[in-house]
Amino acid sequence: MTEYYDALETRSAVARAAALAIALPATLRAAQNTPAMSAALASVDASGVTTREALARLPVTRKTDLAERQKAGRSGGSSSEDANNPHDPFGGFSTIGWRHLRGLKGARRVYQSPGPIYEPEGHGNDYWRVARALFAAGFRAGDLLHNSFSYHLTPGAWIMESGAQALGASVFPGGVGNTDMQLAAM
Repeated sequence: MTEYYDALETRSAVARAAALAIALPATLRAAQNTPAMSAALASVDASGVTTREALARLPVTRKTDLAERQKAGRSGGSSSEDANNPHDPFGGFSTIGWRHLRGLKGARRVYQSPGPIYEPEGHGNDYWRVARALFAAGFRAGDLLHNSFSYHLTPGAWIMESGAQALGASVFPGGVGNTDMQLAAM
């Protein structure tokens, strides 16, 4: 056992910057393929966004704009951009969805967070990348993690659970409420 989750935690600043220089353009190209971001990023040359400084110059999408587009998408679209993609609960921001959404890869789960903002979860081990934080907090393979986040609509519980399972820990899905029962179980 090591004190670090993996080699990424001890890499040099130069190696971290090199990895960022590769990841940023690929991430931007994926975003440019969504209806919502294609217009916002139309003038951006993704291959030139290879530093934190270049990233900081990109346009910002406000949560209110995201919620507004998602609301319009749920009602069948309200703009010419949405006309070819009616009933998109993600407002054209997602590259994953389900059957009728642009032939997208299937979402594993869909959540509703405050806003309301709808968030799809893709497939993959530790999709939300929480295992590293849990490891830093002292959790290890074989531990039993009591997860008191709500398993209802919002992603918190599933985010924590996927990170714990990626570490090899077991999860007690306590959720919220039933405090006396949870204390007895612990």
